[in-house]
Amino acid sequence: MSRTVPLRHSLVTRLLITSVLIAIAAIAATAWLATRTATQAISQERGRSLTEDKGVYDMLVAYAAAHPDWSGAPALIQARAAKLGRRITLTTEDRLVLADSDPAGPQLRAARPSAVVDPLNLDLGLTGGSERIDPRAVGPFLVPPAERSALRKAAADVLDCLRGYRLDGRIDTRPDGRPAVTVITPDPNGDAPRCSPGTGGTIAPTQAAALAKLGRMTAACLGLQDNLLLQIDPDFQSFLPKGPMTQKVTEPAARVFRPGDPQGSARIRTCLERSRKTTLQPYVAPPALLFVTDPRVGADQTRFTLSGANTVRIITVTGAVLLATIVVTVLVGRRLVRPLRVLTEAADGHTPAAVSSQDEIGRLARALNNSAERRDRAEAQRRAMVSDVAHELRTPLSNIRSWLEAAQDNLAPTDGQLLALLHEESVLLQHIIDDLSDLAAADAGTLRIHPEPSWLRDVLAHVVESHRGTAHAAGIALTSQVDGDPVLTADPVRLRQLVGNLVANGIRYTPPGGSVTVGATAGTIWVRDTGVGIAPEHLPRIFDRFWRADESRSRSTGGSGLGLAIARKLAEAHGATIGVTSRPGHGTTFTVAFPAPS
Repeated sequence: MSRTVPLRHSLVTRLLITSVLIAIAAIAATAWLATRTATQAISQERGRSLTEDKGVYDMLVAYAAAHPDWSGAPALIQARAAKLGRRITLTTEDRLVLADSDPAGPQLRAARPSAVVDPLNLDLGLTGGSERIDPRAVGPFLVPPAERSALRKAAADVLDCLRGYRLDGRIDTRPDGRPAVTVITPDPNGDAPRCSPGTGGTIAPTQAAALAKLGRMTAACLGLQDNLLLQIDPDFQSFLPKGPMTQKVTEPAARVFRPGDPQGSARIRTCLERSRKTTLQPYVAPPALLFVTDPRVGADQTRFTLSGANTVRIITVTGAVLLATIVVTVLVGRRLVRPLRVLTEAADGHTPAAVSSQDEIGRLARALNNSAERRDRAEAQRRAMVSDVAHELRTPLSNIRSWLEAAQDNLAPTDGQLLALLHEESVLLQHIIDDLSDLAAADAGTLRIHPEPSWLRDVLAHVVESHRGTAHAAGIALTSQVDGDPVLTADPVRLRQLVGNLVANGIRYTPPGGSVTVGATAGTIWVRDTGVGIAPEHLPRIFDRFWRADESRSRSTGGSGLGLAIARKLAEAHGATIGVTSRPGHGTTFTVAFPAPS
């Protein structure tokens, strides 16, 4: 199993990606909320500021249109500034203060004016209209109260005429004091013009004289030879009079009044507006600069304030983001914790954990499953070993007890033969106990070896001599075959024990007439026999403790079953590896390969 988890499967990577996504979502939502709220609040505040500026501007234009100077403006400015909470300042075009709601406030030399208050040259951006001259600037065109009765009677006659055609209207009073009739019902048949007294309606004498003067000034501006040709109606729309007067129009004038000529119409409007401004100028206040500023800084600044709707929006979006974060965190947390719960349940139930993920939790699950398998296998081996040890010890102990009880009951003579039998069984017990002690020491890591240069020829000769008697009694030829005179750094006592166990195993499973050969080369020792061999399915288990290919576990076909297990432990203690090759009926070869010297 790989020691490291791939980065794409790592739990840290998943946690990092989840945290980054949650952070991005929270930051994006917060940025969106802040942008939208700030934009809307600023837009609302700008709209409010524009509305306030338009209100102040309209108020001062109305005052300027009706007064020749600004002497009465301070009172209006003070009242409006107190209502709006803003500073309102009115200065001349040279920035001489005419009126100021906060004279002690900051200087306005560097401030930009909100508007220029001039009723004869309106700011179309603030008014939203198309006329440069404020209609409330009437000057000499104002109808005196004494002349308005006749005009009202004429308007009433027009209204009665409209009602005769099943139409309805209302009478409005214009800024110049003239009453005017406005049709307020649909006129599908176009009957309303029949009730009109003509272009311009009824004109009062005072207003007629002022309009005649305006007509002469406009005609002079246009360069007309006869300044009586151009007449102006009360709505300041120019026209040529009917009748003989039209014959006096010169060629330049004809070009001006040519029907459908946009240039001529534009010249008339320009001259009429210029003449009208000249006429009205003595009656209106001079142009003035208007400043609507913050009282604290002396500049027009947008004041960011949170409205109730913006506050509710912030709370709603923040709550939604928080709720989404909690939901995502809970879902991701449950997904990450679910494998841990599976591991806990598996550990409590001593069952394999069904986790197949590739992250650290999956790796832990596989490690726990492997550990559980090793634990179960070790437990099974422990039970089998206890059973095997009990069985191996029971036989010699039972024999010793039986002979002793027989001697005690005088059923067997206490002679040398009995003592030899008892001694043989005691030696077998001691052999089993010594083997178990060696295995226990190897398992505990306390098996000590004392390596030193050892000549393999001498070690193998000693082993052959010690087992020659057993081999001769079994009718087996025991020989050694050493290539050269190899030297190995090893514990000679443990090395003889290792090779001796292999030789004893070969003698035990070789029938009479066979042979066992012990050999060595540089770094390798091998033991070959011509015995019964080992079946392929048994080869993986021959180094297990107390294991025998003979299921009857008869000692006549095998020893204690610990020799090969001890041999493997001794080889591992020397850093060597032990292997086996075998063919049933053709013998077995054990090979111990030692590591090359450093």
